[in-house]
Order: sequence, then C-alpha cells, then structure tokens
Amino acid sequence: MYGAPVDLSFKNISSLTDTWIEEPNRGLRPLKRNSEMKYLSCSLRLSNNNITELHDLQKTISHFLAEPTHLTWLDLSFNKITHIDHVLCELRELRVLYLHGNSIFILSEVDRLGVLPHLHSITLHGNVIETNKNYRNRVISVLPRLKTMDFSAVTRQEQVLAKIWHRSGIPRPNKIHICNA
Repeated sequence: MYGAPVDLSFKNISSLTDTWIEEPNRGLRPLKRNSEMKYLSCSLRLSNNNITELHDLQKTISHFLAEPTHLTWLDLSFNKITHIDHVLCELRELRVLYLHGNSIFILSEVDRLGVLPHLHSITLHGNVIETNKNYRNRVISVLPRLKTMDFSAVTRQEQVLAKIWHRSGIPRPNKIHICNA
C-alpha cells in the first residue's frame, strides 16, 4: 500500500512551514496519492536543508502523508537542528530516524527517544554529541532496541556493555562544552 518516500531534500527549506508549498522531488518510483491528494507513503525525507526547529513537524507530516500516524522513516540529516525536540517522541511508529550532520550538542536529549517503541535504527554522527567519549554507550543504553546506529550494527556485546554501563551509575555529562582556544 505504501510507496516511495516523500522527498523534500535539497529544497533550501528553513522552516517546516516552507515545505507546504513545495512539490516533492521525483524519484525512481512514482509517488501515489489518495483522493485527498495526500501521498501514500510512510517515509519522509527533509535532508540537506536549513531546518532549525521541528515544532511544525506534525503539521508537515499531516500535510503530505495520507496516514501520518504510520510514519516509519524520517530523514532530517544535514540540517541545522540543535535539539532533539519532543515532537519526535510523538511519532510512535517511527523505526528509522536520521539526524546525522546536524548541530545537536546535548547528549542527554537522546534519552527522550526511548519512548519510541519501534525505533531500531538511528544516525547521530556528525553532531557535537559524537565527541563525547560515552556517546555510543549512552545512545545504546537509552535506546535498547537499536539494531543499527550511525549505519553500523549494534552488537550483542555492545548491548550488554551499555546495560552494565547504564546500571553502574557512571556520571553522564548533559552537555559538551566547547572551549574557544
């Protein structure tokens, strides 16, 4: 029933409301629409834009998708996002989330995504949080259902070590401070 991703990449979009006047890029597979002219897709690409805020994400998803609650794959890579917004936690069917190449700097914000019951693949590399020495352990410990992180398989050993690390109570910094030298 669901077809190709709705692709709004490389549109120079700064605000999600800007997407509402855009036509999706044409891909190899044609996009199918329902009688209301909404797309029969469960995937949305918003990569390689200038998006900084996600507060209109639900409206944007509803604007384009015939069944917005069935969104399973969201690509927000290579934007200017600095925070993991709570709106992402409302996407209960989300399985794949690409956030790489942004400017996320508070590692503990990844914890919010732990409420997503089906999230099994995430990308966060290319964000400031990646410089934290506990980055991979932290993400795997708060998202225990992950199968891949940053396009790399999460091994059983990593899951076990992350669980031990999480239970050990090792202090986890909330922010990474960048010093101007």
